[in-house]
Amino acid sequence: MGKQTHTTNPRLTELFDDLEKYLDFCRDYGYRYNEADLGNWKSYAYQQFNKFLQGKPAKNMWDQVIRQARG
Repeated sequence: MGKQTHTTNPRLTELFDDLEKYLDFCRDYGYRYNEADLGNWKSYAYQQFNKFLQGKPAKNMWDQVIRQARG
């Protein structure tokens, strides 16, 4: 019997990297994090995350929270 080797699936690695990027985005921009929203175009947070990935300006929800607190 030979020694079994374990190779990781690159698609699985990419998925976890994308989830980590999405989590960082949600923390930095003040969105509710839900793993199920990754790839869900009906989710506003994912729409903003996609804009962020494309280099376009995404809406920062922390700014809105600050404005409401001062209001």
